[in-house]
Amino acid sequence: MTRSLVAGCCRPSCSELPAMIQFYPQKVVNSRVSLTRRYTPCRVLIIAFLVLISAAFTSCGVHGDKGSVPGKGANASATATPTPLTSGDIAPILLFNGTGTSPNDVSAVETILSSNHLSYSTVNSSELNGMDESQMRAYPLLIVPGGNFDQIGKSLTSSTSANIRDAVHNGLNYLGICAGGFFAGNSPYNGLNLTSGVRFGFYADESRGIRKAAVAIAGAGAATLDQYWEDGPQFTGWGEVIGKYPDGTPAIVEGTFGSGWVVLSGVHPEAPASWRLGMAFNTPVSADNAYAGTLIHAALNRASLPHY
Repeated sequence: MTRSLVAGCCRPSCSELPAMIQFYPQKVVNSRVSLTRRYTPCRVLIIAFLVLISAAFTSCGVHGDKGSVPGKGANASATATPTPLTSGDIAPILLFNGTGTSPNDVSAVETILSSNHLSYSTVNSSELNGMDESQMRAYPLLIVPGGNFDQIGKSLTSSTSANIRDAVHNGLNYLGICAGGFFAGNSPYNGLNLTSGVRFGFYADESRGIRKAAVAIAGAGAATLDQYWEDGPQFTGWGEVIGKYPDGTPAIVEGTFGSGWVVLSGVHPEAPASWRLGMAFNTPVSADNAYAGTLIHAALNRASLPHY
């Protein structure tokens, strides 16, 4: 199954687009290039070339561990330097940036961690595959950001997924954002199954052909926030509901798996302003980003948020 990345999450690829364009899915989705029969062959080649060049500069793609590459909307100067895994120091947060994650979302999460003065280490797929359960549990919190959840799962061995699952069961906390939320469920792509068999589906906008949008998320006892959504999940069937989509399905949930605390978000409160182009938000970026910090602190400190 081919899937594509934009800012954070996965979606089925656009089979109607030429193969060359599908290989660079982020720019296709952002630009909505339509190669209809009205274009001459020369113009088609020019457009395809520009798409390829633009995609190269955004450093976005489906294949490879590219989390160390600054992505669209990332402010490199505001991003703290992560603690190297080999330093011997244990940061409170382990941020996964391996195969399948969106470099853009990794950078966005790093910016939120930096603004909240939270130390972290990044870990790619091969490094995570090399860690045993006890090494994982040395970190209080694992964050899996947005991206492509089937490739995230496939980049890890079945033993690694089992080690993560056991680590959470034995006390590691977990925050999954969009693709990281899908991966936490009973995904057929080597998912963690922190949900006792519950498998998550997409929020209803996906079936309407909408791939990204400003979505009003109603919080329990809190003001409604317009959040950036991109092919994200809804979490019916698991956990306490912290926030709801407009159709009432769960957008943000929390719960336990064994001794571990788990927080899952189908939306991207960490999204920078550059992701909002072409969409109308009633909530300022600062408010959404502050909420992203709230979710991280809740996951790190095992703090229950107001829920329905």
